[in-house]
Amino acid sequence: MLERIHLSVVQQVEKQGSLTAAAGVLNLTQSALSHSMKKLEQQLGTDIWLREGRSLRLTQAGEYLLAVANRVLPQLDLAEERLGQFAQGERGALRIGMECHPCYQWLLKVVSPYLAAWPDVEVDVKQKFQFGGIGALFGYEIDLLVTPDPLYKPGLHFEPVFDYEQVLVVAKGHALASAAYVKPRQLTQEVLISYPVPSDRLDIYTQFLMPAGISPKRHKAIETTDIMLQMVASGRGVAALPRWLVKEYADQMNVVPVRLGPKGIAKQIYLGAREADIEIDYLKAFVDLARGSRLA
Repeated sequence: MLERIHLSVVQQVEKQGSLTAAAGVLNLTQSALSHSMKKLEQQLGTDIWLREGRSLRLTQAGEYLLAVANRVLPQLDLAEERLGQFAQGERGALRIGMECHPCYQWLLKVVSPYLAAWPDVEVDVKQKFQFGGIGALFGYEIDLLVTPDPLYKPGLHFEPVFDYEQVLVVAKGHALASAAYVKPRQLTQEVLISYPVPSDRLDIYTQFLMPAGISPKRHKAIETTDIMLQMVASGRGVAALPRWLVKEYADQMNVVPVRLGPKGIAKQIYLGAREADIEIDYLKAFVDLARGSRLA
């Protein structure tokens, strides 16, 4: 009764806004599409859509079917892709999502030896996931998620692979440059520069400033690490970044890392995957390689 084309129709009508547009995307005539869905409604004994003028509104049954389509179709697409790779003698594909701006530099150090060790695995890195990586894993858009802030959900597994310290970055001539550590109140007159991420997802806020009831003078968002550090080096603000990343830029940018609080802020990079996939050999090999990576 229920076939893949029915799920595709429901999904595309919702995306495209009309039967006509959906028919075009699916390479069907509108009459064939309408006939197929009308037959399904008769078989199921319930309506999928209700007509409101020229538009269609999903019924409760239609909403449920759309949810099924959004969950099942990506899995079918992935299955077909992987079976096609097997048929062509390829191992598979590893799609990695980034939910961590500075982690990209770390990832490059892992990807290079992995490509050499697994030449028959296609690797793709997607950087569009700022904090939407969990949905991308569940939606089969990616196979691995690189994140410093795992959200544990049923069906997902997160593996810690790299420890690091989050530090304050200041210009070499800054008053705090020689301090053993920084206290929250010392940032009340500072412009805090960060990646474009909500404050409640930034460690310097959640683990350092907010517990002390402190706010910086101003918060400025910058997308790229190079520009951020240039701003810091020119005395236009301070930033919070991984210590290993700051060390890579320290000499060329004239910046120095300073500990946040007497004990510092300890962090980890995690790799998240669907539980059903964690025993795939080439995925497991990437996690093992990442776990063994260490940066100064």
